[in-house]
Amino acid sequence: MKETVEEQQDFVKDITKMSDDFDRWYTDVVRKAELADWSGVRGMMVVRPYGWAMWEAIQRAFDDMIKESGHENWAFPLLIPREFLMKEAEHVEGFAPEVAWVTKAGARMEELEDPLAVRPTSETIIGAIIKRYIQSHRDLPKLTNQWNSVVRWEMRSRLFLRSREFWWQEGHTFTPLRRRAWTRPTSSSATTARSPRTGWRCRCSSGGSRRRRRFLARSTR
Repeated sequence: MKETVEEQQDFVKDITKMSDDFDRWYTDVVRKAELADWSGVRGMMVVRPYGWAMWEAIQRAFDDMIKESGHENWAFPLLIPREFLMKEAEHVEGFAPEVAWVTKAGARMEELEDPLAVRPTSETIIGAIIKRYIQSHRDLPKLTNQWNSVVRWEMRSRLFLRSREFWWQEGHTFTPLRRRAWTRPTSSSATTARSPRTGWRCRCSSGGSRRRRRFLARSTR
């Protein structure tokens, strides 16, 4: 699918036949239904009211189920210090080429001493922050959830399916025993199984850091 600013901002008059161009047909349907549109910023979309209402309905249903499992909602920073990602180099290796970096700031566009990553995922900064609140086994388990958007510098974009910014939830658990850390993601996966499949990136799968910590953190996305 070609992505020029002019093409993205055109109104959809006729829907392309699926048999002629599947990619174009899909984009035409999404835009004609007023679910989402291209923003004019390459690879990034604007979610329109109908589309956002769908996301809100999904979020409400998921949020209730996530809270039933004992998780609490948090909000963590959008910008992540480079050193945090470097400490977890093995974890971020797969999407390292897609990380967007902030290197300048201020009216004079001054160079930052340490670049900041625009959140591609939150494991690294969540682990660094949550450990402040864990002083002993009595503080465990800590079950966190975050509703947010992340940025990955995708080269080929699709509305909802693959864009440079997308919305999701990510749950991260901190438990005293390894076996509990590995079984915790099951609740998130079960939550997803109880919900209808959607085009939003809210499906959960087991993931997380491979490094050993005193209090093992296990994350699901």
